Amino acid sequence: MVLFLFFGKKKKNLDRDPFYREKGALVVYIKCDRCGEVFRSHLRRGYDFIVDYDNPGVPYKIDKLYVGSKCPNRIHLVATFTSSYKPVSVSIEGGSFITKEEYEDAQKQ
Repeated sequence: MVLFLFFGKKKKNLDRDPFYREKGALVVYIKCDRCGEVFRSHLRRGYDFIVDYDNPGVPYKIDKLYVGSKCPNRIHLVATFTSSYKPVSVSIEGGSFITKEEYEDAQKQ
């Protein structure tokens, strides 16, 4: 007798880690709170990250502003990372994190 087990895909905790790892970059998917426009942002490890020399325990950070084409709302992303690029703290104003699947579904419409 053969037993097949199907495990559901584990849902990503966007509050803790909204970043997806892809070829030397972290990718984040964002939705504007005002107009609903969706964004995909590639954050390259050797280029987009700021080195925080004042805080050796959390050596990298991101401080980005996004403005879409549908409205003038600003989305402000701030995050700090360990030396292995794992998020320590993440905050977003003017928008919310969405999953890769939600972004792809929005692009089809």
